[in-house]
Amino acid sequence: MSKIDTKAVSRPLDGLREAVLSVAEELVDGLADRREAITLERPPRADFGDYSTNAALLLAPVVGAPPREVAERLGTELQRRLGASLERFEVAGPGFLNLFLVDPWLVGSLTEVLAAGAAYGAGAAATPERILVEFVSANPTGPMHVGHARNAAYGDALGRLLAFHGHEVEREFYVNDAGSQVSKLGESILALARGEQVPEDGYRGAYVEQLIHLAEGQSTIPAELGHAAVAVMVGAMQKSLGAFNVEGFDRWAYESKLHEGDPSPVAHTLQILEREGHTYRSEGALWLRSTDYGDDKDRVLIRSNGEHTYFASDIAYHQDKRERGFHRQIDVWGADHHGYVARMKAAYQALGGDPEHLELLIMQLVHLVRSGERAQMSKRAGEFVTLDDLLTEIGVDAARWYLLARSHETTVDLDLDLAREQSSENPVYYVQYAHARIAAVLAKTGVQRVQGALESVADGDSSPVPLHAAERELVKQLLAFPGEVQEAAERRAPHRITAYALALAQDFTAFYRDCRVVGAEPAMVESLRIALSVATQHTIARCLDLLGVSAPREM
Repeated sequence: MSKIDTKAVSRPLDGLREAVLSVAEELVDGLADRREAITLERPPRADFGDYSTNAALLLAPVVGAPPREVAERLGTELQRRLGASLERFEVAGPGFLNLFLVDPWLVGSLTEVLAAGAAYGAGAAATPERILVEFVSANPTGPMHVGHARNAAYGDALGRLLAFHGHEVEREFYVNDAGSQVSKLGESILALARGEQVPEDGYRGAYVEQLIHLAEGQSTIPAELGHAAVAVMVGAMQKSLGAFNVEGFDRWAYESKLHEGDPSPVAHTLQILEREGHTYRSEGALWLRSTDYGDDKDRVLIRSNGEHTYFASDIAYHQDKRERGFHRQIDVWGADHHGYVARMKAAYQALGGDPEHLELLIMQLVHLVRSGERAQMSKRAGEFVTLDDLLTEIGVDAARWYLLARSHETTVDLDLDLAREQSSENPVYYVQYAHARIAAVLAKTGVQRVQGALESVADGDSSPVPLHAAERELVKQLLAFPGEVQEAAERRAPHRITAYALALAQDFTAFYRDCRVVGAEPAMVESLRIALSVATQHTIARCLDLLGVSAPREM
């Protein structure tokens, strides 16, 4: 993502919302506990107004008057506050207050959007935090598959969103390079190198055969050979992630390092838990009293044979992240980790951490669909449908868009045929095409005329004729962007940006269909429409950048 100043900039709707809240506070003393519940939203139909608020419905029980009466009082005071900016208001339904704003207010808001430039929508986090997002963390004993691809797209987009929202974000990949799985990989490579059968619990596939060269002239100790293979696999993962447009990880953390040093991070963490009375010994093993913090049973940290569990390493890893000064940790895990959440939060709390500051986000599965049926792609890597295969099949932009278009909490059916289609039916193509179309319009207009149009609008030279309905809708869609970024960041929901980008592209298409841009008369109308096109192009580009999708200037 391009580096920008995420210091908060003016958000046009903030002024309108504050006016509503200010008037509400005059009616109700002590509004603090209701402020967040008061909404300012676009109604489902344009004839219901430009914006609508539920304030009267929330205030009526406190005021002791019917909601519609409270709405009337709110509207009357807002009319006084906003003056000529508010054309009129209407009370609707059980007590909604619908606001109809004049064209100059919308045009003035557009100038604020343009003035903000690349920072429009950025830096609105109420309390900026230092956040570590750990994602992908794929098993290094095999290639990255489609499930990892969803994890990668989501974690990367979430990191971009949080940083744009104003947080200090670092990204980390945790490499599970300790334990028996590494030795098993080494054993599998040795078996193939010797022409023998791979052990039943070993690793198979073309990718293992490609590692046979590591056994030539190298150690025949399975663990050492396995670590050499892991290094190769991590290099391949880094290459695949780079091809997938995943921004570089700030750190690659290795599980093996948690067992090194005196004391090691694992030993250090177990000492903390023991000192605080959160561990005990039973049947020769060391246990964590995780039931004290909501887990369904206590968990083993060191087995009776002296071997540390993976859980012990994971606890030490999260303690290490705490000690590195991160206020919030976000882990993006696969669907098979659902049962791990309670125990990890329990351990985090036992260490003195706030469990609310440890977010364990579970990604659901991805199914590939071709010709309306779930499909498999090439199996050149054994049982894996690899990330590289997916990129070869549909490309980076389509892969990222479709993997991000649904909430991480829902299963994705990725339609391979639709993802390749170059038509309005394909949402990523549709949005990118809108961006390219605007680029073509502005190129036709010429740099000097575009600059002149922007200066004219910035100087307050508004159109002498009423705004077209399509212009009004496009301006209001642009004004919604900061709120969408805030919602997407706070809810950890990059899919909201895909939905917003598509809606914005659709509103621009309607505007372009109904409103002539180049050659529109009088000149002030053309200037306004050029400026509106520029603002739309910048906002679409920002959406695509947050998603890690390219914004082509021609298609």
